[in-house]
Amino acid sequence: MEDEKILQLYLDRNELAIHESAEKYGAYCRAVAMNILGDPDDAEECVNDTWFKAWNAIPPASPADLRTYLGKISRNLAFDRYRTEHRDKRGSGEEALLLDELEEIVSGHEDASSSLIARELLSEIRQFLALQTKEKRVMFVRRYWYADSVTAIARRLGVSENRVSVTLNRLRKKLKDHLNQRGYDL
Repeated sequence: MEDEKILQLYLDRNELAIHESAEKYGAYCRAVAMNILGDPDDAEECVNDTWFKAWNAIPPASPADLRTYLGKISRNLAFDRYRTEHRDKRGSGEEALLLDELEEIVSGHEDASSSLIARELLSEIRQFLALQTKEKRVMFVRRYWYADSVTAIARRLGVSENRVSVTLNRLRKKLKDHLNQRGYDL
């Protein structure tokens, strides 16, 4: 079923919307959650919570890109679940490393959670990524959106893990400089 029809089902409060969402985007949302959590049962719970959250958010929300909208819900739920389960074990795995890498850029700024600042920040990150090569964009998005490991990214791109690590490190530094130049005090 096309996204417009699925979205209309949500807007009409037709429960078929959940079934159609699960049918079309269940595997995608599960993969997003699984990359973060590493546990199939936890990932499945996040996916189920995704449908519930989407049901409660649409309407009033009317996302332009349903796939991205649902993926973002799954991703956020998975990170929330991860933080809850690993609160005392920080630094013990890939997910903690991922969060630590990004925390270098935006740590200590409660304001960043407000929707206006978050949208502006996202826009700046998109502008920054638009200036990068396709390979660098893929590395960045695979790492910080899909939570892929450095090993998985290296395999996907056919490059060494060291190249991916060095590139991501340089990208984080460049991004921080980019954001600082645009008035973000990071």
